[in-house]
Amino acid sequence: MLLEAGAALAGARLQVCDLDPKGEPFLRELKLVELHGSLLPAEEPALHSAARPVAAVAGARNGPFTAVPVVDISALGSGDAGAEAMTVAALRRAASEVGFLHITGHGIAPAVIAGLRHGAQRFFAQGTAAKMQSYIGRSANHRGYVPEGEESFGPAGPEGRKRDRKEAFDLALDLAAEAVPAGSPMLGPNQWPDLPGFREEVMAYYGAVFAVGQRLLRGFALALGQRADAFDHLVTRPPSQLRLLHYPHDSAAADAPGIGAHTDYECFTLLLASGPGLEVMNQAGAWIDAPPVPGALVVNIGDMLEYWSGGRFVATSHRVRKVAEERYSFPLFFALDYDVELRPLGAPEAEPIRTGEHLFAQTAQTFHYLKQRVAAGEIALPQGARPLFSFGPAARRDTHPHTATHPA
Repeated sequence: MLLEAGAALAGARLQVCDLDPKGEPFLRELKLVELHGSLLPAEEPALHSAARPVAAVAGARNGPFTAVPVVDISALGSGDAGAEAMTVAALRRAASEVGFLHITGHGIAPAVIAGLRHGAQRFFAQGTAAKMQSYIGRSANHRGYVPEGEESFGPAGPEGRKRDRKEAFDLALDLAAEAVPAGSPMLGPNQWPDLPGFREEVMAYYGAVFAVGQRLLRGFALALGQRADAFDHLVTRPPSQLRLLHYPHDSAAADAPGIGAHTDYECFTLLLASGPGLEVMNQAGAWIDAPPVPGALVVNIGDMLEYWSGGRFVATSHRVRKVAEERYSFPLFFALDYDVELRPLGAPEAEPIRTGEHLFAQTAQTFHYLKQRVAAGEIALPQGARPLFSFGPAARRDTHPHTATHPA
């Protein structure tokens, strides 16, 4: 299923990652056709003859990648072993050489996506006072409205890290407070605004995109040489967070980051975006534009999956440039259960990471209200908490990935 898009793109070509009968990856082209106001790829077998190697786009075999590959995941769990094997090979290459990919064939209904957007637009159109009734600082488990300036990413300058110019609404699995084990500050109930229909619209998308994440986790398990269901028991009540992000119109956007350079804390992220702005850092430290692909979700590898895979999959630094136009984006950060002790596959002697504690520690170093609570002694970071940028390019190169390339 595809995102809503203008009819002006009908007839354009969409590049999709596939593998030939010998197992070699290539890019084939699909023509986009309009159907009921959305763009859908039309299957055209003749276009396979125009295929060219993925390396020509991703570039990882011949040098730093220059674009983000597209992978159709519809074969995952389909029962077609051959098609699934080709999809898994494409996932493996994208995760190991780029750390980012667009996925098509995810199956989320356009009506569910439209409902999410409708709910987000209604919520952010409210006045500040109404939105602050759901302020995240009122939540015991980090749920609710995030006003502009509450977060800061990127390296610290003389005056600290710049605060990001966006607003958000954060939610996750809606658990009753009494059902949450002690010491799990990222689990619990959502904080809902008094906005009829909002909860239903948002949770319908949450359920749909979380299910895609479960399918993708199975695909990554296969890509790492495991059984498809090898990781299922680690995802029963995870703190997987959905963010509704709003970037207001800003005529001075050229001088401001929307979200500063960073890697994501969890296993992987599934992003539904509505406009340009996402940039991905390649192996040479250059920023590569990753514009939305009609009908696709953006997936990127996070800190935990890089660690879990023993570095076979890479968490790639990325940022969101502020653009003048108003836009929305909706990332789902797919996490493991809070109490999972994670070690690299095949390395039982390695130092474990307790995934929930890592998520909380990273979050507490990013949000202004949590940093204030830490400074006041109201909460404490978990013992052994890692500083920001402990994974991804910073760890691999042992230098800060943002020094020369972070926006001024």
